[in-house]
Amino acid sequence: MTTNLLPVNSILNPRDLGEIVGLDGRKIKTHRLIRTGTLTRMSDEDIQFLKNYGLTTIIDLRSKSERKDHPDPQIEGVKNIPLPLSEEEGTLGGIEDLSREDDLYHHDPHAAFKMMCDHYSDHVVKAHDQNTVRQVLTILSEKENGATIFHCTEGKDRTGFVVLFVLYILGVDLEVIRQDYLASNSILSAYRAERDKKFENADENLTFRSNMRILSSASDSFFDTILLTIEEQYHNMDAYLKNVLDVTPELRDRLRELYLEKR
Repeated sequence: MTTNLLPVNSILNPRDLGEIVGLDGRKIKTHRLIRTGTLTRMSDEDIQFLKNYGLTTIIDLRSKSERKDHPDPQIEGVKNIPLPLSEEEGTLGGIEDLSREDDLYHHDPHAAFKMMCDHYSDHVVKAHDQNTVRQVLTILSEKENGATIFHCTEGKDRTGFVVLFVLYILGVDLEVIRQDYLASNSILSAYRAERDKKFENADENLTFRSNMRILSSASDSFFDTILLTIEEQYHNMDAYLKNVLDVTPELRDRLRELYLEKR
């Protein structure tokens, strides 16, 4: 699978989904769909690069408190759309979360894993999260030109959840979608190592650090949690798209027309 990393230095996990093979062997167009982590510390050089790259829209999947504490840059000619994926405030591993779950993270080495599985399952079944995915698909269906960024904090969990449905609708094989999701691990390796070093220097115990590594990792188990929850509660992915996300044949065909290269 092609991982099309963008040459920017101030953005976590910046990838153009272009070149991934979709329906009938047609590749996704470049300069159209971009997944990233936080944009808060974008340099002027990277902002200019993205403007030149065709960026016209930023969809922010983070919570209200995250947006307030770490706002996206306001870029001339680029529309910012806040669409939090979860109703909960903050992000797993954030300050509020670490305070709330401090005891568990220090004493139960599986606490973060269990919590992440619960969050992935919640994204599937909660009406708020379903509506966010629905809105993202609608926005994309109305974008004739230009690039759209959708992002969260690390560009891994909430972004990965939304990307799953976008790629599936475009006819990308589920195993390829899985590999795109898991690619965050290698891309974020330096970030994760630096984060762990900070916890080590703060004298956090190994159980805590293990939980923090889980929170900053993509996992087959998390990806499978999505698929298993859909299968158990909604029969299969196609039924979920049709009956829950309201993906009509017209919307599906529109997205494929806009984002797949011509035959």
